[in-house]
Amino acid sequence: MRITRRVIEATACGLLFALLMPAVAGADGSIVAWGWNYEGQCDVPAPNTDFVAVAGGDAYHSLGLKADGSIVAWGYNSSGQCDVPAPNEDFVAVAGGGHHSLGLKSDGSIVAWGYNEYGQCNVPAPNEDFVAVAGGYMHSLGLKSDGSIVAWGRNLYGECNVPAPNTDFVAVAGGYGHSLGLKTDGSIVAWGNNDYGQCAVPAPNTDFVALAGGGWHSLGLKSDGSIVAWGKNNYGQCDVPAPNEDFVAVAGGRYHSLGLKAAAPDCPGDLDGDGDVDLSDLAQLLSNYGMTSGAVYEDGDLDADGDVDLSDLAELLSHYGTTCP
Repeated sequence: MRITRRVIEATACGLLFALLMPAVAGADGSIVAWGWNYEGQCDVPAPNTDFVAVAGGDAYHSLGLKADGSIVAWGYNSSGQCDVPAPNEDFVAVAGGGHHSLGLKSDGSIVAWGYNEYGQCNVPAPNEDFVAVAGGYMHSLGLKSDGSIVAWGRNLYGECNVPAPNTDFVAVAGGYGHSLGLKTDGSIVAWGNNDYGQCAVPAPNTDFVALAGGGWHSLGLKSDGSIVAWGKNNYGQCDVPAPNEDFVAVAGGRYHSLGLKAAAPDCPGDLDGDGDVDLSDLAQLLSNYGMTSGAVYEDGDLDADGDVDLSDLAELLSHYGTTCP
């Protein structure tokens, strides 16, 4: 199977801490973590190199995906959420839940481990054809290659009841008791606990390119590089600092939020030659993801290494939203 829809996580949030991976061209693949460190969730194990994705759990643990397809986990390990099952290889994405963790394999299957009282680690059959994975506090979500979402685990607030029509999704995220999905038309669908309006996507519900779930709040990244946040705001987690522009990635913690800004204007990701790096370029690269390049720039092989892979995706995202000089 070929993964055709996947976005690198350059930012991630945990309960009271944050992680940032400089996942851009020329970076060393190291992770920077800061915040509450009571359980060592900010102490990235050595060697802090060759990471390509990062995720934060909601109960004091952190995860990093290495370029060789292995996952490294550290921090609070009360339920084995940091004990990556063998064989620790062939992972292409990683996600953190409350006291559990998830990894997406290159064959489209999901591996989940840690606290499992509500079945959040029991991936429903058939465990295949997944292209993305996300963790809620006590539930889990997977995006299938056909654009449908599968959710399992605790369903106290209906967070596992994906609204119909369960089609045309391109991204998925989980919060404390709610879930979110991004549609191909740029709209966001949210379901589950809505006590603080975390499922009430602000109008206009259009032009979103990425999304994230916080504790009791939600976030969406617009195609113009701005971030929209809604839901519980007792600590200002929904107050995006000015200037609200040039963002290329977004992440949510339980009480805080993170946004990653774009690099300086450049043209390396302008695959369609229209003068800017936008959704059409991202779609073009993802449609060729995992393929061997024909040595044509338009294939998405931005680093000219012969294939379209994570490094090319990171390169494009580092220039996302920029206009050519």
